[in-house]
Amino acid sequence: MVLVPALLAAGQSLAAMEFLQDSTGVSSDTGTVVYLTLEQCQELALQNNTAVLNAGLDVVAARAQKQEAVAGYFPKVSVTAMAFYAFDPLLELGLTDILGDTPFVRGLNNTLEGMAQQYGFSTIYSTLKKGVTANVSVIQPVFAGGRIITGNKMARLGLDAAALKQEIQLRNTSEDVETGYWQIVSLEDKLECLQETKVLLDTLYRDVLSASSAGLVLETDLLQVRLKMNELKSGEVKLKNGLRLAKMNFFNSIGVEYDPYTTFSASSAPRLDDIVLTDDLSDMESPDRYYRPAEEVAAEQEETRLLDISVEASRLEKRMAIGEALPQIAVGATYGYNNVIDKGSMNGLVFGMVQIPLSDWGKTARKVQRLDAQMQKAGNERILLQKQLVLQIDKLWLDLTAAWEQLKVSEENRDMAETLLVQMRDQYHAGLVPVSDLLEAQTSASQAESGLLDSRIAYRTALQAYLDKAGE
Repeated sequence: MVLVPALLAAGQSLAAMEFLQDSTGVSSDTGTVVYLTLEQCQELALQNNTAVLNAGLDVVAARAQKQEAVAGYFPKVSVTAMAFYAFDPLLELGLTDILGDTPFVRGLNNTLEGMAQQYGFSTIYSTLKKGVTANVSVIQPVFAGGRIITGNKMARLGLDAAALKQEIQLRNTSEDVETGYWQIVSLEDKLECLQETKVLLDTLYRDVLSASSAGLVLETDLLQVRLKMNELKSGEVKLKNGLRLAKMNFFNSIGVEYDPYTTFSASSAPRLDDIVLTDDLSDMESPDRYYRPAEEVAAEQEETRLLDISVEASRLEKRMAIGEALPQIAVGATYGYNNVIDKGSMNGLVFGMVQIPLSDWGKTARKVQRLDAQMQKAGNERILLQKQLVLQIDKLWLDLTAAWEQLKVSEENRDMAETLLVQMRDQYHAGLVPVSDLLEAQTSASQAESGLLDSRIAYRTALQAYLDKAGE
């Protein structure tokens, strides 16, 4: 509802507007709250991300180029028309021009000139002062050294490559969206944890204040609690600012309009703090159920198919170069109107053409050698990159298992820190430990909880990176 005007301005699809409308919640004191899941954010990114849109345009361009290459199979039809007018005739012929400049011809020419004045004719034939010509030509290639067929194969490879690059871009964008989404969720969880710590410190501060008023504790204990409270306030300010910056960067990347102001509304878009990400980091499962052999995963990757296309494109480029040295055969026909020398008339002809390159054979041979070396180089790079791709899959799996082990350690640290905090709180109320020890235990518990959140984010990110490669 609130997001609809912005989406209409951005030219988004009806489906995107519908799920955003479904994500709109109840109105709050500051405005309408909008709820977005990770899946919805990924859909928005696929509709708005510039890199994704450009990848789609590359596919459109490659498809057009493929259709353009198909035109090489068909005849080339052209229409030509020309009209001219000369100030003086372009061609003038006299008797001496035809029979030669001899005394006999000159005498004959003088006789004819005298008769021409008497009978009203000219001894000079002139033409090409004006004329009109128009014709239609059709030329059908019969053999072009295999370059037409090879060009069409290369165009098909270009379309396949563009489609694969689009898939890779979609996958990368999805990974970026997930990383940004969980970063925001992590910061919000840390903010919530910090606020819970503030509540505990407020309670402790009241207890210490009462004890200080009764002369049961030193004033330094009260000052230590107040210092810790101010430290938490400073951390809260920094955390809120970082959260807002992360939200703005994330929403800009997926094309969601928002109002960054909190005190007044500058637009009809929802306020930044009223856009809520709803997914959480629950249900962490062991990575063992997701394992697949690295070679099997690498063979399914778009990058592997792009390497195959690169090798095939090098082979076809070599064939194109060879085709330049082969004969070219074409047949054609032309028909049209001609009124240049004599009276206008319609006429036509059919013809055949054979073109055999002779002088470029040496140049073509050197070009073929160069392309052959490039083809072998592409094959070598394919082998190397294939091994690196397998290595990348192995690294993703190692990162995933390491993140899982770190998550288990962080959970254990959190549990021990919470237990220690409870014990230190009981001992403090019993007067067995100073307030500084309690504050230290509280700090350790907060750090352990923050570390657990970081470990959950790291594991979730590593899991998604592996699943994107593994095809899940």
